[in-house]
Amino acid sequence: MLQQIIAIFIIAIFVFRLIIQKKKQKIKNNEFFFWLGFWALGILAIIFIRQIDRLLINLGFSGSGINFLLYISVIIIFYLIFKLRLNIAKTEENITKIARQIALNNAKQDNEKN
Repeated sequence: MLQQIIAIFIIAIFVFRLIIQKKKQKIKNNEFFFWLGFWALGILAIIFIRQIDRLLINLGFSGSGINFLLYISVIIIFYLIFKLRLNIAKTEENITKIARQIALNNAKQDNEKN
């Protein structure tokens, strides 16, 4: 029970910081609601961990609810890392295109001056 209270307290701190970032307009609405939903699901998972345990037992799984949530969390983290990697690759490609275009424009201007 103490672990659940500590976990909920930590998530409350994250939500508070999220609200501050939203008020400072450092994050967009869709990002705000994504993270708010994410932390709300985290709190619900913490509160209903025993029910998740029972559900998993009824479905025939031998692991506990916390293990199941850990596995799901790792899968989600890897998915988000994959998406982040795709975004970074796209940004690098765009930067390369812009740098190439600037270099071509500078070369063209240098040729026109000579």
